[in-house]
Amino acid sequence: MAYAALSSLMHTLQQLLQSKSPLICTGNTSIQHVESLYQDLCDLQVFLENTTIEVKDIEDVKALEEKIKDVVYKAEDRIDSSLRSIILLDNGDDDREMACNVFNEELQQVEKEVCFLKQEVMVIKFDKHIGFSKLPESTTFPSSRKSTIEEKTVVGMKDDLNSILNCINAHTKELIVISVVGMGGIGKTTLASKVFDDSMIRSQFDKHAWVTISQDYNKRQMLLEIVSSITGIYQENMSNDKLLDTVYKGLKGRRFLIVIDDLWSTEALDLMRRIFPNDHNKSRIILTTRLKTVADYASSPDFPPHDMSFLSLDDSWNLFTERLFKKDPCPPQLEVIGKHIIQQCQGLPLSIVVIAGLLGNIGRTPDNWKKIEENLNSFFGKASEKCQAILSLSYNCLPQYLKACFLYIGSFPEDMEIHVSKLISSWIAEHFIKARSNTRLEVVAEEYLQELTDRSLILVRGRRANGRIKICKIHDLLRQMCIREAQIENVVHFTNNDISDGINDHRRVIIPYLIQDYFRDHPNHRNGKITTRSLIFLGRQSYEVTGIYYWPYSISDFKLLKVLDAHEIGFDFSRIIPQLVHLRYVDARVNDPSSLAKLFNLQSIIIYSQKKNVQLPTEIWTMSEIERVDITDVDMPNPPIGEQPLFMNNLHTLAVKSSAVVLKILRRIPNLNKLKINDVRRTEWYAFLDCLIVLQGLVTLNIQAAASLNSPFFLSRDIFLPNLTKLSLNSTFFPWEDMAVLAKLPNLEVLKADNAFWGTDWKLDEDVVFPKLNCLAVRHGNLERWEATSDNFPMLEELYLSWLHLLEEIPESIGEIMTLKSIEIRGCNSAVITSAKQIRENQEIYGNYEFQLRFVRY
Repeated sequence: MAYAALSSLMHTLQQLLQSKSPLICTGNTSIQHVESLYQDLCDLQVFLENTTIEVKDIEDVKALEEKIKDVVYKAEDRIDSSLRSIILLDNGDDDREMACNVFNEELQQVEKEVCFLKQEVMVIKFDKHIGFSKLPESTTFPSSRKSTIEEKTVVGMKDDLNSILNCINAHTKELIVISVVGMGGIGKTTLASKVFDDSMIRSQFDKHAWVTISQDYNKRQMLLEIVSSITGIYQENMSNDKLLDTVYKGLKGRRFLIVIDDLWSTEALDLMRRIFPNDHNKSRIILTTRLKTVADYASSPDFPPHDMSFLSLDDSWNLFTERLFKKDPCPPQLEVIGKHIIQQCQGLPLSIVVIAGLLGNIGRTPDNWKKIEENLNSFFGKASEKCQAILSLSYNCLPQYLKACFLYIGSFPEDMEIHVSKLISSWIAEHFIKARSNTRLEVVAEEYLQELTDRSLILVRGRRANGRIKICKIHDLLRQMCIREAQIENVVHFTNNDISDGINDHRRVIIPYLIQDYFRDHPNHRNGKITTRSLIFLGRQSYEVTGIYYWPYSISDFKLLKVLDAHEIGFDFSRIIPQLVHLRYVDARVNDPSSLAKLFNLQSIIIYSQKKNVQLPTEIWTMSEIERVDITDVDMPNPPIGEQPLFMNNLHTLAVKSSAVVLKILRRIPNLNKLKINDVRRTEWYAFLDCLIVLQGLVTLNIQAAASLNSPFFLSRDIFLPNLTKLSLNSTFFPWEDMAVLAKLPNLEVLKADNAFWGTDWKLDEDVVFPKLNCLAVRHGNLERWEATSDNFPMLEELYLSWLHLLEEIPESIGEIMTLKSIEIRGCNSAVITSAKQIRENQEIYGNYEFQLRFVRY
């Protein structure tokens, strides 16, 4: 991937050009060569950004990208290898001068090669007549609107929906398996989601669970998902037998609705039939599969499989226009061409929404649409083959800055729900996100994700209370395309059982579970220098196997590694870390944090230790690249003497355990955006409040206190945090009167309180108003009576009440809030449930039929 390769090398050169960089050798000559090389790389990146990809030019552009990528990858390897030698040597070492000479020689050679490449690219550009102007601006604005991909649109599926509902509401008391069968992308999951998420249907059942099986059936993972859905707790320490017993007992005697999505084998179904009790209480199982044999095996004669059919041309057009134009009509000059394009989709919903995403992001002119139509006309075949052609075209027409980000998402395991915070951290660590003046990289990355969503390439699976995407995933047909493209372009390699080719030549490697044979034999079947830059392990405790204590040492051979995400391994990387001097991102167990001392490139430090009283090295105060530190069981070192702001100007996210040292540090990092502080003691509380005066840029604040009923905390004065939008409080035991202090936070949107307030009565006076609060979550406590009006929460959308066993009711006036979208009740008494149902009736009177009421029973 040429664009991503350029970004990575450019970032390395930027670091070298910093005046205080410990990496650069002395002398103006080397600096001049770095500057010259950096400028040539900038020119190449601008060329890629501005190159118009006409449909006819796709192969020429891909060949050009391949050439740039190969040259830049090799250049980066040579520069990083010589820099590594310099970093490992001390300033006074005689060998360091020799290493600097080698670096300068490599730098000059790379400079010549890139300069030659730049000239060659310009020649190809003019010979091939590849455009040098940007695509017409889209008429959509991705950053200002939310994608509707998660809204379970069922255009053309009314008959399908009624068929499933008839089975759900059938008079028989027997446990029914409702099978939905059809090819990938035809809408099986969308249909099941529409039923599963309907509040009226959910209210008929005591228990609800959704489990995705996927082609690679994993019995334990399936059981963990079911138990998690039923109990709300991820019971990863349970044995399989205990999990089976938990599922059976959790469902026994209760009416349940279970969705088994994407089933590929009868083996998984046989297991489920043994653990899902048939208590003749109208329980239902909805099953989706691509295989007719599996659907037939699961179904009974009275309830045969439901075959999903392709959309008619009229329904296809309605789905297309709804996605692209929302409620507006299609412009007349585009209608004929548009219908020709939609015919090529052959009634497959996935193809339709993807092509709508593509057309929505190019200029809406007949000429632009005609080019897409001509390209699709060159492909012949079944709907599945045509779908692949549409998906490939949509990928090839992505802007350069989105391609690597998209392929990276496709490398995650099939049907995996991806947490956006983790994804964005990975994108930034890989330098896929281009810096923009006065805008944090996280904000730019969210815009990238939103743009992919607007193009219907990413599925949204959950949003935060403020509307931002929290969880996403990718359709498996799109994922298959991503895997092919990613391996061709050497962007990221998703290892599976077949690792015969090794991974030393793959730029980024994601390992979903331990491939023990590979590491056990390392390095016997490995040849050549390892150029892997990212090594990422996914899964939950899936690496705790025989051999764990020796095979990770082989990672020290990955000398150019920049991203190490090994949190799940549980292995102490202290002896390995010092060799990986190019690390930008580390998420791992590190018992001796001093091993990070020479990692001057670090941007994200996410470590935990099994040793007590260990701290980060003092060198952290010279690491100007640091953006995120998450070390809740590792101490911070004393900062340099003085009161001036610390050198860590880029630090925006900090998660630490409270201490006197941390409180001193907080006063000297005014640029912080996100803070999580644990174990705040009463003796530190007021000093911590004083720190908040400096942290005016805070957007998110999470306080885990060490208060108790005998020593509660108090908000004795106003807190002025003008930018704070999310506040989480745990175990502070404030009196309810202190809520009035929080109401003065002008931009607070989300308030989560877990044992944060104590007292039997919470009365809100009319002058206490949360002007922008849209999400309120109250968990645990002894609250009995809550008095409030709709005026106290004028913008409230979501209310979560959990484990408030003594609460008598939800204030009736809450039902008068016009913005209210949902209430979730968990572990409360029946009186609270009754008052919630009354609120639902009030909302329906006001015309809010989309209001969601959820009860989680235990």
